[in-house]
Amino acid sequence: MESAPSLGSDEVHVRPWRLSRTLLAAICVDVVAWLWFLVGIGRPTPPVVGWTLLMFAVPIATVTAWHAGAGGRTFWRYVSVGMVGMGLASIAAARDYFSGEQTGQQIGGFTAMLYVAGLLSMLLGLLRIPGAQRSRMEWIRFGLDVATMVVTVLTFGWHLILPRWESWTDASAAGTASVVVIVAAAVIGMLAFVKVAFTGTGPIDRPALYILALTGAVGSVGGALAPLLDERPYLNTGHVLLPTTSLLVCFAADRQMRVAAAARAVARPLSRRPSIMPYTAVLGTGALLLAGAADGAADLMAIAAGSVVVTLLVATRQIVALRDNARLLDALDARQHELAYQAGHDGLTGLANRTTLSQEINAALAADPSNVVVALIDLDDFKAINDDLGHTVGDALLAAVAERIAAQLPAGRLVARLGGDEYALLLCADHADTIAAIAAHLRRPLHAGGYELVIEASIGLAPARAGDTAGELLRRADVAMYEAKGQGKGRQLVYDERMDQRTAEQSRLAADLRGSLDTDQLHLLYQPIVQMPGGELFGVEALVRWTHPERGSIGPGVFIPAAERTGLIVPLGAWILEEACRQAVRWQHELGDAAPRTVTVNVSARQLREVGFATEVAAVLGRTGLPPDILTVEVTETAVFDGGTALDELKAIAALGVKIALDDFGTGHSSLGLLRTCPADILKVDKSFVDDVTEGGQQAIVVAALIGICDGMGLRAVAEGVETADQAAELYRLGYRYAQGYLYGRPMHADAIAAFRPAHTGGRVAA
Repeated sequence: MESAPSLGSDEVHVRPWRLSRTLLAAICVDVVAWLWFLVGIGRPTPPVVGWTLLMFAVPIATVTAWHAGAGGRTFWRYVSVGMVGMGLASIAAARDYFSGEQTGQQIGGFTAMLYVAGLLSMLLGLLRIPGAQRSRMEWIRFGLDVATMVVTVLTFGWHLILPRWESWTDASAAGTASVVVIVAAAVIGMLAFVKVAFTGTGPIDRPALYILALTGAVGSVGGALAPLLDERPYLNTGHVLLPTTSLLVCFAADRQMRVAAAARAVARPLSRRPSIMPYTAVLGTGALLLAGAADGAADLMAIAAGSVVVTLLVATRQIVALRDNARLLDALDARQHELAYQAGHDGLTGLANRTTLSQEINAALAADPSNVVVALIDLDDFKAINDDLGHTVGDALLAAVAERIAAQLPAGRLVARLGGDEYALLLCADHADTIAAIAAHLRRPLHAGGYELVIEASIGLAPARAGDTAGELLRRADVAMYEAKGQGKGRQLVYDERMDQRTAEQSRLAADLRGSLDTDQLHLLYQPIVQMPGGELFGVEALVRWTHPERGSIGPGVFIPAAERTGLIVPLGAWILEEACRQAVRWQHELGDAAPRTVTVNVSARQLREVGFATEVAAVLGRTGLPPDILTVEVTETAVFDGGTALDELKAIAALGVKIALDDFGTGHSSLGLLRTCPADILKVDKSFVDDVTEGGQQAIVVAALIGICDGMGLRAVAEGVETADQAAELYRLGYRYAQGYLYGRPMHADAIAAFRPAHTGGRVAA
């Protein structure tokens, strides 16, 4: 089968027409044939001229059709082979005539076989053109249309052939052969029109195929008129029919080649316009019936029967079409309902979307704004789940969360998914129990994609006020949600106007911070990490500070949250890492053995979730020349508690030879299992435990337990926030040998490290 090229628009571009040599030759032969034929009607002429012209007409058409078959359009090659059959048939017919075996319009059985073989070749090529895809009902209509055309052709054929049957068949087999050829030509022409109208043309130019279909009509009509030449045996309808047929083939093939030369795919999609052929058949048979009745035709009953059958077929077709149209209208109505649902709902969870939610909020505000509360729920650390477990698990989690929220929602309330991991709820003023129930159920383990996941959610609530809109309520709920997220995971806050002020301030701060990376407003201070009990310098921790040109010194507690929220923490962290490593190299060159033995750099959870962060650390070490064992990367336990990308990157960093420190241990999701999976070298005990270490109680027990764990696992323990000599003495007694805090030294500039002397030595404060 031929493969149709990709379809464009219905428009087919054709190269400007010009008269080719082959087309000119075909026209000349046809004109000469008709002139000679017309002369022969007036007086006898030598028949050899008419038969000779056929020897020129058929080869011209054969060659032209063959050239049109270039480029994969094999249909035209079938036409060319068919014309070869026609040419051989015309030679056989000439032999029959000049040998005296046949006279007048008669043709022999062998000649008829050659004609039919040529027609069958064209029919085979026609059937091999790929048609359009159709439904079952469309194929039923197609079958009825074919039947209508067949009955119509048979009716007209009966009327035209019957009166001349005796004159055609007086030569027995020769007359029958003529009838066979005429019918075959009519069938070819009919099928060509049906093929174009109902199944499409594939890669073949549609107008070219219409022109080609005329050849069948010319052959059948001309053959039917052959008995009119019984008194002129020296003439044969083939003398003009074959040159005219050849000319039509040349015209069709020439158009196909001009279309191909336009360098455009010529396949045209199936037309959906109503077909007029069935109605033309009804009108044609009806007109034939009226004409037969007026003339008193002998075959009037046959014509009437054909007309009735055609009418019944067309009526059946219309009934089928009406049923199919009703089915299509039902399907269209269902599709419209489906599209309307999709337009107002989220495709993943089936919840309402922002559009539907906004409509419902506005309707509720119009009814009673005092009874409207909008809540915004955002899943904490959802990005890490997506990155670590994949989007399939992430999508399953979003769907499970949607089901869990919807299950806790009272009747008449609405939950929507706004996108990503954000959900919005339309609640009434008495919403406290609903929010509490949703928060509690979200904290329970969820099964998603084969994993059991524990999640937390930040919730922002915005009660409505007079004059509010859906957009304003959603904005305020969003502000409250981000405020809750900034205060820690799993929190919920109600909007107040001060949040807007803080949000605006953070936005301005983030904008200034972005510029500070390029304007030398940032610098690093270094807080000493000392050995106990003497307080000798062991290492330093790099701490970033920001000196704003207008606002002065801005503390990290102010700008670090803004950097985390906006993603600026990634470039900020990269700058801190490189600057600290360069300073460590300078100390080694300047101080030698007195240089800090380790430089600690804090790394955020956001940085660790960046795939390739370990590669970035390796690149910094390579650029600065710092030995890996001098660098310590400090992370919070919460950053790696859930594993995934963050833990993978941390293991890759440890493989470089860089030390890993767990900061604020004991304040988050502390787990002994974490110490097994995380490649930690150092455990930093949080200041909250150190503060009360001298008072006994639970904090002292935790501090004592942690040093035991560190000793048992070969970890270095560093006590943070040591501020008094009593704390230092107790920590030393418990077994701690490294400490950090104001007792020993505040954060200082790099130049001050060279002159560092501890403020506390051996349990007493220096003067």
